[in-house]
Amino acid sequence: MYVRDILKAKGAELFTIGPEEPVTALLKVLVECRIGAAVVAEEGRLVGVVSERDVIRAAAQRGADCLHASVRELMTADVISCAPDTSIDDVMNLMTTHRIRHLPVLEGGELAGVVSIGDAVKSRIESAQREADQLREYIQA
Repeated sequence: MYVRDILKAKGAELFTIGPEEPVTALLKVLVECRIGAAVVAEEGRLVGVVSERDVIRAAAQRGADCLHASVRELMTADVISCAPDTSIDDVMNLMTTHRIRHLPVLEGGELAGVVSIGDAVKSRIESAQREADQLREYIQA
């Protein structure tokens, strides 16, 4: 199974926010879209990723003042990404190694979607279930 299979199943809808937007705007996007992270884009170009964890970390360090900061101040600018032809095993390894939960998908330098750890786990579970069903059918035949 590959990232493109996940994007095909869930859709490639992206939730982006501009780097100069205030953190309060980010929180509104995260809550309304029921997501844990947003891609930070400027003129259609990936410039970072910002997550709930980034906001919590900033709140712990700076207090409520972090709500008045820009997304750029909290985002991760050194973004780890993958391609549509990346295997789910490789995605899970990347996420585990780098301790991240969201991975932007780039195709030809353009944003194609985002894969979360939940997407990867769901994909692995579905794959294992299909394999178990096939083995049951084989044994019963």
